[in-house]
Amino acid sequence: MALTTDDRIAIADLISLHGHLVDRGDFAGLAALFTEQVVYDVSAFGGGALVGLAAIRDAGTALADANPVAHHVTNIVLRETADGVVHALSKGLGVMADGSTGSVTYDDTVERTAAGWRITHRIVRPRRTPLRD
Repeated sequence: MALTTDDRIAIADLISLHGHLVDRGDFAGLAALFTEQVVYDVSAFGGGALVGLAAIRDAGTALADANPVAHHVTNIVLRETADGVVHALSKGLGVMADGSTGSVTYDDTVERTAAGWRITHRIVRPRRTPLRD
C-alpha cells in the first residue's frame, strides 16, 4: 500500500515535533512520537541503545544543561517497505548553549499504530566527516 499524502505529512510532522518537545524538556510528550518500547540508539555518542520512553527521559534529564538548546530537522526522505513499515532518513542540526553546532543523521523506523504513526526505532549518527556515510 503506497503512502498517501496525509501519511507523508503526518510522518514528517512526527519527526519535526521531536525538537520542539525535547528543547522544552517535555519528555512526557515523547509518547506522541515513539512507541512505549522504542529503541533509541545513541551508540555513536557513547550512550548505547536506550529502550523505552523512560530511558529516553532519564538520559535527557541526566544530560541537563549539556543538552542542545535547539534541535532542527530537515531533509526528510521516506521509503515504504512491502510490509507497510516506513524508513525515514533525515538530517538534524543541534545548537548548543555556547553557540556551537553539530550535525546528525536520524535513521528511523516508523509504523502505523492504533494511536497513529509512531517511531519504533531510531539511530542517531553524528556527521563529523564530509563525503562519508
